[in-house]
Amino acid sequence: MKLKRLGIGALILALGNVGYGASVDHIQHYTPEYTANPAQNGAINPGTSAYYNPAGLMQLENGRYFQVGAQGAYGKQKQKNDGKTYEADSFDVIPNIMFVDKTDERAWYFTFGGLAGGAEMEYKNGVPTIGQIPGLIEGAGIPGAGITVGPDSEVRENWAEGSNTYIQATLGRAWFVTEKLSLSAAGRVIHGQRNLDVRAEGTIDGRIPNPIPGRDDIQVNVPISDWMEGERHAWGYGGQFGLNYAATEKLNIGMRYDTRVKMDFRTDSKSMDKDWGAGGINGGILENLYPEYFNKSRRDLPAILAVGTQYRVTDMWAVYTSANYYFNKDADMDREYKGNRTYDNGWEVAVGSEYWLNNKWAWLVGANYADTGANRDSYNDSEFALNSFMLGTGFKYMQNPTTMWTVSIANYWYDSAKGEGSAAYENVTYKKDYITGGISLTKKF
Repeated sequence: MKLKRLGIGALILALGNVGYGASVDHIQHYTPEYTANPAQNGAINPGTSAYYNPAGLMQLENGRYFQVGAQGAYGKQKQKNDGKTYEADSFDVIPNIMFVDKTDERAWYFTFGGLAGGAEMEYKNGVPTIGQIPGLIEGAGIPGAGITVGPDSEVRENWAEGSNTYIQATLGRAWFVTEKLSLSAAGRVIHGQRNLDVRAEGTIDGRIPNPIPGRDDIQVNVPISDWMEGERHAWGYGGQFGLNYAATEKLNIGMRYDTRVKMDFRTDSKSMDKDWGAGGINGGILENLYPEYFNKSRRDLPAILAVGTQYRVTDMWAVYTSANYYFNKDADMDREYKGNRTYDNGWEVAVGSEYWLNNKWAWLVGANYADTGANRDSYNDSEFALNSFMLGTGFKYMQNPTTMWTVSIANYWYDSAKGEGSAAYENVTYKKDYITGGISLTKKF
């Protein structure tokens, strides 16, 4: 049996998937204010509309707006298998830059920052798949002969590190159709890069069939040694279209559609040269476990339909709702390795509130629930897109009429789930937790 037929080809996503909520690959943390109030799709807001409701920019006062911000995330990911826990900590920073030029006739906008991916992860004590190499090799380790793995087989060195980053730049324009209705259109360019480094050292202690009929099996002690330094990278291009309707003086409705982005990933990976000599099993194991790092493949970013509302209860208080729908089924997401059954379409809903305590300070609070659409047969040591609930809060500080600061913090609670569909993962339990925080400065000129 070849290792490829075990169905354990991994879909690498930062060794643990997206750092904080949202969909399989997509994130929604485009600006720090989202961390405090994730329901931004219908907001008329100089700090967030360019990202979430670009058509709504036409409702802003005329002027030029600039924002710079950054978000940090600290997380812990765990995988448990056969009583052993594989654990990794991570810390990641996402910067963002925004510029808007608004007049009576139109608004130009530019955004730059993260679009998908997650934090860099390091599993110092390895990942479950590598720990199961002796069992996975059984029957495949020595050409022309099956090997039965004994109880003394072990993997002494098991280490893995990965990262996954998608950076976007978007340039667009918004304009009025009527006094209440405005539209927007934009183009964007995305660069995605996925890295994975793995080390595996161990010993297979077992037996192979004796070529002489009637004789006992031959006892063997075969060393295992393999490493890989994997890299995948791709450029993609997409569009963004928006609609905003100011229904009443209090109610605003926003909608946005981000097109699917085709991402053809090319590889630039290194691994130990294959040597299947009698001295040991050297090389080739990790190439079979992670084939997408050694072959060209597609992993698109799915299209997103986003809708939301902003309702002003009073002059000092506004409430928000949002919903996102991710068209995962229409995107080619490493299908040649995982098949079409791995991802359903995903969705998320959010609510939020912004209350101005006085003319200087506003209190923000919000919550989000995300169903990623990732089925449990997609979970493996390098990807498990778990559903999540997020609760965030923060403050805005109006330093002067043209300068505003925003600080935010949020916690994510993820479902715990077991993998299925493969012997390598069906007994593995996956869990992760994240806390995020951010700060931004928005300036009007």
